Amino acid sequence: MTDRIVVAGGAGYIGSHVCVELLAVGKEVLVVDDFSNSSPEALARVEEIAGRKIALLEADLADAAQAEKINAAVAAFRPDGAVHLAGLKAVGESVAEPERYYRVNINAALALVRALDAAGARRIVFSSSATVYGEANPNPVREDAATAPANPYGRTKLFIEEILKDLARADPRWRACNLRYFNPVGAHPSGRIGEDPEGVPNNLFPFIAQTAVGRREKLRIFGKDYPTRDGTGVRDYIHVCDLARGHLAALDYLAGHEDAGAIDVNLGTGVGYSVLEAVEAFARASGRDIPYEFAPRRPGDVAEIYADPSRAARLFGWKAQKTLADMCADHWRWQRDNPDGYRR
Repeated sequence: MTDRIVVAGGAGYIGSHVCVELLAVGKEVLVVDDFSNSSPEALARVEEIAGRKIALLEADLADAAQAEKINAAVAAFRPDGAVHLAGLKAVGESVAEPERYYRVNINAALALVRALDAAGARRIVFSSSATVYGEANPNPVREDAATAPANPYGRTKLFIEEILKDLARADPRWRACNLRYFNPVGAHPSGRIGEDPEGVPNNLFPFIAQTAVGRREKLRIFGKDYPTRDGTGVRDYIHVCDLARGHLAALDYLAGHEDAGAIDVNLGTGVGYSVLEAVEAFARASGRDIPYEFAPRRPGDVAEIYADPSRAARLFGWKAQKTLADMCADHWRWQRDNPDGYRR
């Protein structure tokens, strides 16, 4: 396993949980984050959970004017590799502001690659997404399924995957793993770190949680006439702690396989749950009613998608451990104890 890891976007929802897992196994961590969609409080709580300190560089990877500062800090840290989670991530916003999404997400990835290359650390685990897949793939979705992202956010993920593959083809010293997340939910069991979206949540679970805690009047469910068991969309939800362990497994794999090249790996449970099943499970976990109303389908939403996670099991020995009940209980604990997120 690599010992010194740069975590770009380490103060975010997934990044903070990855940092906890890295620190728990004795790794040194340098977080690079501009806190544009995250909070320094998350890192303070990571240190509290882990009982260890994190090195921090507050910087915007996508800002060319900060490149010299970033390169110097990464070189001084002497990393063995990196986890790249930095970037913009709202699907709807990406449709409204495509230029910003391409500029920020792709430039941030290239800046990190340049910094790692200069430091001689050519191993990277990239936070990709199941949004890279097309709409017509059969379930469960395998990594060799057709890619056809339906929005600029998904396209930035796919383009960065291709950049990393081109790097590995051109220079075999580069090793990369594109982790295609399905739907991360839940929170650390301590309730100290979790998902804290700015404004109205874009994803289902934080919207359910904010409704349960009283921040939202009701949940809107988009579509009730899908060809699924109850008419609502079916998704593969994965606990964020299982997801974080997947990053450690990927880093370990790259460290032990000099000829790894660049690989795509799904991180999911392989089980799909409907929106109504998720709402009912959260109601049980929280003991709260979750009022909801139906709304028209959203363009681009598919009826059902869930992962084939067998490649992660075969290559990494990784498998999701936590149940839907665990996801709901941990997500509720975070929301209940932090009704306004990291804002006091």
